[in-house]
Parts: sequence; structure tokens; C-alpha cells
Amino acid sequence: MKILVVGKGGREHAIVWKLAQSDKVNKIYAAPGNVGMAEQAEIVPIEVEDLDGLANFAARNGIDLTVVGPELPLTLGIVDIFESKGLRIFGPNKEAAEIEGSKAFAKDFMQKHHIPTARFKVFESHFEALDFVRTAGFPLVIKADGLAAGKGAVIVNNPDEAKATVENIMVERVFGEAGSRLVVEDFLEGEEVTVMAFTDGERVAPMISAQDHKRIGDGDTGPNTGGMGAYAPTNIVTENLMKQIVEEILEPTVNGLAAMGRIYTGVLYTGLIITDRGPKVLEYNCRFGDPETQVVLPLLDSDLVEIFSDIIEGYLNVKEIKWKDASSVCVVLASRGYPASSEKGIPIEGLENCESDNCVVFHAGTARGSGKYITAGGRVVGVTSVDSTMKGALERAYECVDRISFDGMQFRRDIGRKVRNLSNSFL
Repeated sequence: MKILVVGKGGREHAIVWKLAQSDKVNKIYAAPGNVGMAEQAEIVPIEVEDLDGLANFAARNGIDLTVVGPELPLTLGIVDIFESKGLRIFGPNKEAAEIEGSKAFAKDFMQKHHIPTARFKVFESHFEALDFVRTAGFPLVIKADGLAAGKGAVIVNNPDEAKATVENIMVERVFGEAGSRLVVEDFLEGEEVTVMAFTDGERVAPMISAQDHKRIGDGDTGPNTGGMGAYAPTNIVTENLMKQIVEEILEPTVNGLAAMGRIYTGVLYTGLIITDRGPKVLEYNCRFGDPETQVVLPLLDSDLVEIFSDIIEGYLNVKEIKWKDASSVCVVLASRGYPASSEKGIPIEGLENCESDNCVVFHAGTARGSGKYITAGGRVVGVTSVDSTMKGALERAYECVDRISFDGMQFRRDIGRKVRNLSNSFL
């Protein structure tokens, strides 16, 4: 098979890495890709929003399967365009992808289908939003309605913070048109986890649970980012809790969309909070998470190409999907200034010292300059390790991190420790 992977981040590098392990694959292309993928894929200079360009490339080159990494092309309708041309593609169509493209749609959908989530209100006027938060109880979560690269949700603790956030999103448009509508919801107490699932629109196969670390600093301090690291599996989601998540959240979501005529196929991402009253949905994504993909796919013991193909053909064999009895950790290394800005062109040292059977570096914001790897984005690389124990995976990951350096490098040293009560003596 010839496969095209759409995207350029660490998530897409992990997808390329996993697909390359299949004996069903003889050629992988990545558009636009990144320099880290070049060992396993041919880089194609087509941007993710150039849907016609991607479809034309797939048709000209006889691509057997296209896999879409980021949310933007999915919400723009790349699946609809490919399918109209008879091209096989993995991911939800435009209507189904609205579950991520609009938080207001997602919240209304959950309310209608009795899927547990926080109480909420939707605002199209910043004056009405300001009136509401002036007398509301706190804390609250204020979210831009549209896509905001994982940074569109802000926790506010008082009216002044709420007012500033509403104005930033709806007036200053710090997230662009994503802030034309606003969702304000109750803040929920609990532990956040991610459960992604494969689905063919009818059957649902949950993946191993993972936990992302969204804030830039140790101890969950500082601003939100696209994700500073993750680990899997969590000890939060027990077998019984996973069963509850499938029956009360994942299956009702897929079935509810189907009842609306929006058949959802691909990966359904649920960002959950485990409260004292059970799991509740914080957000949906219509694709693999980043950086959760970098810890979940290394634990997959089945052929990813077969899973993708089964879903496209309309029959997912849930019982055939196998997982390794192991643990995985990803530590993201970010450039100075991230998430507000990023420094580019800074030489990166030590990447060649990290490749091993149990440790891999997934590139996100890297480039080549003067024969060396240099920084080219906010999140630069994700260092992922696998071990039979979580402690071993953490040790391997941080040993590798300590071999890498670039000026201004920032990362968290507490990935995976919060809920496992691990000693930090070895970090």
C-alpha cells in the first residue's frame, strides 16, 4: 500500500512511525510533514488546508489510504472531497467533525443525548456574556466556540478575570473567528483523562487511557499549551470505569450522531474529568490527540493499517485490537516563549543520542539548518519511552531528555507523577 499522512506535528510523526511497522505498507508520504518523518516518509510540500491539492496528489500518485492528523482539514471537509473522488481516507466527514469544530454544537448535542457534561450557556454577544459573568458563581470555564489549537479554554476565578477573558476572546479575537461565539460552563472538580476510541460509526473500540499535561509549568502552573507531555495507561480509568465510559459516553455519542445522519468514522477523542459523580465530558476532538497519540500508539499491539482499513470498509473487529502490557511516557520539549511565542532557528544538540528500542523522539517543530536540527516551532519534539513499568518508562524518558539541549529549552519534570504518587527523586 501507498499511504498519505496529512499533518506536520508530533502526532503525525507518531502515526507515520506506527504505519511504517506494517508489512502492508511499502510507501508513506507526509504532507507537509516535518524533517523527523523523512526517514520513514517522503515529504510532500502541500499544506493541510489545501484540500484540493491533497486530493489531486492522492489521485495522481495512486494513494491507497490517506490518514488525516489535524482537526482543521477534517472540519473543512477533506473527507467529503476525497470520497467524492473515490479516494479512501480515514477520518470523519465535515458534518461529523463539527463535534470538535463547534463547542456550542457539542454541548447542545450532549445535552440532547443525556451525555454527562458540565452545565453551560452559549453567548453570541460579548455584552450578554459580560452580564452573565458579572453575577455568576466561580470558578468558571470560558471557551472559544471554534478551533483554537487546544488553547481556547480558560479557567477564571473572579469577575475581573472573567471580564478580561470574554473581551480577549470576543472583542480582541485572540483566537480569531473561533471567538465569535462563547461557551461558559461550570468548573468541574476531578482528575482529567483522555480516552480515544476507534469507531466505524456503529462499533466502538476504546484505546488505552492517557493523561495529558496541559499547562506549561510543573504542578500545573502557568498558561495552557497544546500539551507538555502525557503518559499511558492511567490508573484512574479502571476496567469498570472504562465500561461505564463506553456505555454512557462513547456509544451514545456515536449513536446520537448517527441518529442525526452524521455517521462518525475514525478516531473519537473524549477529554474527560472523573468527578465524584462519575465521568463527564470536557471536550470532544474528531481525531487523535497530541501528545496522547505519542504514548498510546507505541502500546498498540495490532496493525494500525488493518484497523484503519476495517473502519473505512465499515466493519471494525473490536475483539482483534490488542494492547501491550506496558507503560509509555512522552515529555515535550518546547522553545523559549511558548505558548505565547517561539524561538526559531536555535540549534538542537543530542537528538542522535536518544534513538533506541525503547525510546523514540517524535518531531513537531524542527527543521534542518547548516546540517543540524534547529527549532522551528513552539513544541519542538516529544521524547517517548516504553517500559514494562511506569517508573521505568519515566526514567528512560527523562534520561533521554537530559541528553538533548537547545537554548531556551523548557519542559516539565512531573509528567505522570501527580496521580501515581511517584517519588521525584529520580526525575
